[in-house]
Amino acid sequence: MTLQHPADRGGAGRGRFERFAESVSTVTSSPAFFVFCVVLVSFTVAVHIAGIATEWLLLAGDSMTAVTLLLLALLKNSELRAERAIQRKLDAIAAALLEAQEGEPGEAHENLRDVIRMEDEI
Repeated sequence: MTLQHPADRGGAGRGRFERFAESVSTVTSSPAFFVFCVVLVSFTVAVHIAGIATEWLLLAGDSMTAVTLLLLALLKNSELRAERAIQRKLDAIAAALLEAQEGEPGEAHENLRDVIRMEDEI
């Protein structure tokens, strides 16, 4: 386990967790996941209204808590990777603009080409 920023972990590509977090991000933005959340919340409300045994109340609450915690961890990973990719792109654009203003295209233009599709790599 590492405590580095996802973009600073190095390597040729994304790791298993990063790929998994990206997949989960895609699933959680789908209408099917929204329906799942509505069903889960409806179940929790129905258990409370029906006055069913405490065990069912705990199951409903614990289920919602577990889903929330997992989504927080996975979606935060995706957010950090996208944030780092945007910052690197902005840095490359600034450097390329400075080179263009000075009239000497060089390394910054190459770096700009490299970061165009960076979020696919990070």
